[in-house]
Amino acid sequence: MIMVLAVILGLTACTPKPDTPAPVVEDFLAALSERDGETVASLIDTPAPAREIISATYDGLQAEGLEVTPGEITTDGNIATARYTLDWQLPRERNLTYDTAMTLTRSDGEWTVRWQPTLLHPRLGANQHLELRAVPAGKANVISSDGAAILRPGVSYRILVDTDAIDDPRAVADRVASAVNAAHERDDTVAPLDARELAEQFEGAAGVYSVGMVNEHQGPQVAWDLSGVAGVRLNEEAAMVPTDPDFAPDIISRVSGIVADELDGANGWRVTMVNENGAPIDDVEHHAAEPAPSVRISLDHDVQRAAQEAVNMREGMEAMLVAIRPSTGQVLAVAQTEKADARGDLALSGQYPPGSVFKIITAAAGVQDQGLTPGSIVPCPGSMNIYGRVVINYNMFSLGNVPLERAFASSCNTTFADMSTRLEPGQLADMGKQFGLGIDYRIPGLDTVTGTIPEGETPLERTEAGYGQGLNLASPFGFALVSATAAAGRTPVPVLIEGHETIVSEEVPAPDPATIEQLQTMMRATVTSGTARGMQAGGEIYGKTGEAEINEGSHAWFTGFRDDDIAFATLVVLGGGSETSVAITDQFFRTLDEMRAENTLPGEGSGQEPPVAQEAAYAP
Repeated sequence: MIMVLAVILGLTACTPKPDTPAPVVEDFLAALSERDGETVASLIDTPAPAREIISATYDGLQAEGLEVTPGEITTDGNIATARYTLDWQLPRERNLTYDTAMTLTRSDGEWTVRWQPTLLHPRLGANQHLELRAVPAGKANVISSDGAAILRPGVSYRILVDTDAIDDPRAVADRVASAVNAAHERDDTVAPLDARELAEQFEGAAGVYSVGMVNEHQGPQVAWDLSGVAGVRLNEEAAMVPTDPDFAPDIISRVSGIVADELDGANGWRVTMVNENGAPIDDVEHHAAEPAPSVRISLDHDVQRAAQEAVNMREGMEAMLVAIRPSTGQVLAVAQTEKADARGDLALSGQYPPGSVFKIITAAAGVQDQGLTPGSIVPCPGSMNIYGRVVINYNMFSLGNVPLERAFASSCNTTFADMSTRLEPGQLADMGKQFGLGIDYRIPGLDTVTGTIPEGETPLERTEAGYGQGLNLASPFGFALVSATAAAGRTPVPVLIEGHETIVSEEVPAPDPATIEQLQTMMRATVTSGTARGMQAGGEIYGKTGEAEINEGSHAWFTGFRDDDIAFATLVVLGGGSETSVAITDQFFRTLDEMRAENTLPGEGSGQEPPVAQEAAYAP
């Protein structure tokens, strides 16, 4: 590589005197800047160590260039000192600049550079050279919205099998699968292996085959279990590891993949003096690393744990709970039982008939499009024949003509079927979108489907839709958004990873503020005197229960919000009456309050009689 020498020797225009060291200084500095070992050797008194240290420094610094600026030359008889500045061009547009000097001696009228390591750097000693080294920034943590570490830098262990070094692939596969499956028994976050499938993979592979990763807790034991198996080894690799393997593992796994590049800070760099073996002695230049800030996700550590504990009350069923912060759209918790996990992200995208929780949308449409109020008198007979469809209330209960607020709190199917039938086609679907239901959200880290509401072209469609039957479908995520809208007055844009934008399929206007206010009144009555009364959790809770009947049984729903900025939707698939989901939600809030070290206060309406009514589907 040809280096450029920026030299202004400051010599006079006249011919230099024969005894000046300036020509030798000029030639040496030019050779140094161009890494010209032959010229350096011809001008220095001990060529071998000089060339070795100069070459080691060039290589150690990964130098891309060297500019030399000469300074003053002083002579004292047969000894001269030449001062100069070295400016090393290092990778990534970095520079190392400093002043140093060389000594020259004259013998028989000839000037020679004396070899000293200091001519490369004033602090270099014998057999030392310079090296450029990184100052690692380290990885940032992933933290929850309440500041708890969720992912931290750690290690994982990769299982590698050299297929060219094994004689019996099936025997090796058995040993590997046995060790990994034993780890799975100790820690269910370790993925199990099928020995037969693994053997087939070994037989079809060439060279080193990567079996998979084992976490830092089980890796050492798996390595020990496989230590005597020829061709098998475990490599330790840097990785982001969860602080709690049971904390929303599927979501955290996706988050880890999305934010991987954001966790690396900007490495610093240093130039250090090292000996001939590369051992560091001292830094001559140091630039600190710039760590990346922690990546924050919306999941709340306590909310998620409380939600998981609550759904596990029904661990033998497909139970799930989603919590959202209405003011910000932060997804606070997504909890499912293991039975639900086996079928995928049901809480986020599973589609189920919503039953009477859909009366939130019907009531809002009645207020906004039909001029109703919580005090409007509406019919609530035990059954009603609407265009040939017989709609019944649970156990055929009848309230007669009552205020809309009571019909909502008691969940009169007949009231809301009649109300919905009187709406225009599309009004119910439009109102659903104003609450986020039927809108698509592309949320980095979450795959969600809110739900669908038919246009209601026929009276029958509108009749069934009014109380959440027919073709209506929704996910718990969708109804958590509905309740978040009821709490905040507009649908918040849901988000999981801070700084990662959610894409919304369409913009729709928010419900009228008067509609929200009156809806809140009815949702509060559901908890204080209606089908959700008797909750023990503290705070003001607003909600709507639902029981959606299907051929195999009925789904238990409960959705709403609490006045501490938490909206929720709870579903137990084939859970029977809505009291099942109410109980899970109640446990969720009570556990959360305990985790937050708050006093558990009796909920408003606690100690009252059991709910006055449960929902039922229309009569066949």
